Amino acid sequence: MKDDALPSPVQSPLLTEKVGSRIRHGYFTREGGVSEGLYRSLNVGLGSNDARAHVEENRARVSAWFGTDTDRLATLHQIHSPDTVIVDVSYDGARPQADALVTATPGLVLGVLSADCGPVLFADAEAGVIGAAHAGWKGALTGVLENTVDAMVSLGAARERIVACLGPSISRRNYEVGAEFLERFLEKDPAYAVFFTPSEREGHAMFDLPGLTTKRLTDAGVTAENLDICTYADEDRFFSYRRTTHRSEPDYGRQISAISIREA
Repeated sequence: MKDDALPSPVQSPLLTEKVGSRIRHGYFTREGGVSEGLYRSLNVGLGSNDARAHVEENRARVSAWFGTDTDRLATLHQIHSPDTVIVDVSYDGARPQADALVTATPGLVLGVLSADCGPVLFADAEAGVIGAAHAGWKGALTGVLENTVDAMVSLGAARERIVACLGPSISRRNYEVGAEFLERFLEKDPAYAVFFTPSEREGHAMFDLPGLTTKRLTDAGVTAENLDICTYADEDRFFSYRRTTHRSEPDYGRQISAISIREA
């Protein structure tokens, strides 16, 4: 067993400034866990082929950083959807099929997993309402961010008080897409052309997922920040689905981004 002290996760300057000490958050890297090989080392992906005991230990370490047990760490079976669920004191450890979580319950930790897609953490400190969303291209395009904000408002948050931060995700310089992908976005809104630049390969383009994500957040009426950290480029700290695909590796790990309201 390795040292169970996790390195400090990446944190959002915006969230840190705006939400106060009662709300704690972190964008965890792949460092500080017990997984080995392709999954080195803080792999929290229950859907990966990593040893289950390693994943459970890694999740326990994340929970402990928040001062709680794994039964209070709420995560999802993520399906690249716009679907959002509200969790409360009755949370039973289930992983519903959805891509965002919202709560007003102190002591629960909301976590989303990623390996290039955008993890977004939300908070309205005054209302005591938080959210976490997994925003890949499909979720961002179909409304997962707006649905998260709407769910927070339903619990008493005010749109103008909500702050949101996009954590480590794949950058435009490493996200090449084909013509069909581009056309899908332009059919939705021709203005989305701004998020694509020509690639060196004919018929391809480089896609700015973080740019789309932050634009959707600000259009939803919340204050947004992008940490501008590329998961593909920073192999030492982050898992990357696309990097794994380019190398024809058999599997990959997932990092977690999480947020919690402390007990009063």
